[in-house]
Amino acid sequence: MIKIRNIHKSYITGQNSLHVLKGIDLDVHPGEMISVMGASGSGKSTLLNILGILDNYDQGEYLLDGLKISKLSERKAAQLRNKKLGFVFQSFNLISFKNAMENVAMPLYYQNIKRKKRNLMALDYLDRMGIKEWAHHLPNELSGGQKQRVAIARALITNPKVILADEPTGALDSVTSLEVMDHLHEINKSGITMIIVTHEHDIAARTRKTIRITDGLITDIVNN
Repeated sequence: MIKIRNIHKSYITGQNSLHVLKGIDLDVHPGEMISVMGASGSGKSTLLNILGILDNYDQGEYLLDGLKISKLSERKAAQLRNKKLGFVFQSFNLISFKNAMENVAMPLYYQNIKRKKRNLMALDYLDRMGIKEWAHHLPNELSGGQKQRVAIARALITNPKVILADEPTGALDSVTSLEVMDHLHEINKSGITMIIVTHEHDIAARTRKTIRITDGLITDIVNN
């Protein structure tokens, strides 16, 4: 599903160059659920951004579902993200002035699906996440756990091949974190590949494999 070879990434800060990824090799097979751990500044979020086609890399090769990802136009990158990838973030990234249903339906707008159909699909996904009754509530009327379930429903609605989750439980209490992980496990059982960046060892332990990144390199891969 994902194959990266010798990925390097540097950022220019002023007159200095910061070498963040220093030759990453990684294979993620269809249906896997893996976690990525590392200290702040280790390169894990940069890696996730590259996998999510949100950032380019300087050197190496990235294959997503057999397709080479390299220096795409923003339009082509957006099309691929909308078709193949779903995103879940620590901060939820919900649109504050749209209700839960409208937030979930938003990716379908970019697929030119008519409003009535996309809203019906959004209601179905909210129902799967157990929060259909909150469909017409704004984000500020939802708890943290409810917001994250809305975000997961939004990630799922385009039927992606891969879900990329960046600290999906970082803003949640321990009980709600476990509930969110239960939902992610159920999604993974349906065959969707899942990559979760986390700093929480108990969350990483619930994935099948943990990849540890240190100073821009993968230093350990542990089967859980």
